Amino acid sequence: MALDKFENLGAEVLQSAVPIEKLSDHQLIEATKSGDEAAFGEIMRRYRSPITNYIYRFLNDYEEAVDLAQETFVRVYFAIERYHTEYAFSTYIYRIATNLAISEIRKRKRRRLVSLTGLFQYAGEEAQDFNPPDEKSLPDENLIESEQSQTIARAIATLPEKYRAPIILRDIEGRSYEEIAQIMELGLGTTKSRISRARGLLREKLQKYF
Repeated sequence: MALDKFENLGAEVLQSAVPIEKLSDHQLIEATKSGDEAAFGEIMRRYRSPITNYIYRFLNDYEEAVDLAQETFVRVYFAIERYHTEYAFSTYIYRIATNLAISEIRKRKRRRLVSLTGLFQYAGEEAQDFNPPDEKSLPDENLIESEQSQTIARAIATLPEKYRAPIILRDIEGRSYEEIAQIMELGLGTTKSRISRARGLLREKLQKYF
């Protein structure tokens, strides 16, 4: 499903005394469930940049981040009836984005394995250069502003997948330990342990640069 139709709904305001941008996430979700497309348009505007940036930091691939952010909104839209308000909407949407990013990482690993297998099969033929899948890292100016932040982004992208999301959510997104535990569906102790371990690994990777 194309979500482009939601992009131009900014002028359409919910039939409410409260401006659409002032409504809470939960109010927008309830309006969306009632068929108000302007409400979902506001959800997209509210979360598009945060979700895209989050996935970019996960994958270090801006074009893929844009695609997966779009897929995140598609999944949210089609599962809107199953969302319940006992926990924050931000937790819900970040969990979907995290799962999509992890799935993409695993696909990349499988593609690399297939490529390596091909090298072994044709070892007797003329040597070939092995290149991993293209990292189309073309972030806009607001996403990556300096060489230093690019170095950090690349280092985060090399962390084992179970450590990437926790450290991004905590140290870049500023999420609480409790919300990160909900997003990752982990215990609070495990969440804190992974963040601590991720910080240690990141320090090791960056010590030669800073």
